[in-house]
Amino acid sequence: MTSGHCVMLIIVCWLCGFSVNMIYSITILNLHFCGPNTIDHFYCDILPLVELACSDTFIIHLEIYLVGVPIIFIPTTIIVMSYTYIVISVLRIPSSTGRQKAFSTCSSHLIVVSIFYGTIFIYVAPTKRLTLSLRKILSLLYTVFTPFINPIIYSLRNKDIRKAMKLTFYKCMVW
Repeated sequence: MTSGHCVMLIIVCWLCGFSVNMIYSITILNLHFCGPNTIDHFYCDILPLVELACSDTFIIHLEIYLVGVPIIFIPTTIIVMSYTYIVISVLRIPSSTGRQKAFSTCSSHLIVVSIFYGTIFIYVAPTKRLTLSLRKILSLLYTVFTPFINPIIYSLRNKDIRKAMKLTFYKCMVW
């Protein structure tokens, strides 16, 4: 992985994210809003915003599904393929302690990815089956909970961080 390769991946990610949001923004700008202007959500998410429109929202819903499906399924497929190769490689490790250590290293990433992709399906699943409260909870899980637990999970795997936390906890108990 060279620096140029990293820069290229960053640029592609930014361009894809910007392009998708521009598509949605341009389409939403063409909608007519005539009713209440209060979004019943924790933040301005695209689906609750579209529900406020008085005009036909078929096109924006079609865009959300057509753009959302590859955005969700392509990375998920890559992650599943990567983990398949990782599991095959780990199973080839001769010692059981080595296999256990390798699997425990992968488990934290797999937990975070599972929570994120497990809840983001609200953009590709038919929304009629999900209640508003459930959609709010699911959107909070992937926008707040996943980024919140990500550093915790990865930092707790680090022995130095655990040692510093124990030392801090001990100091707080002594004072």
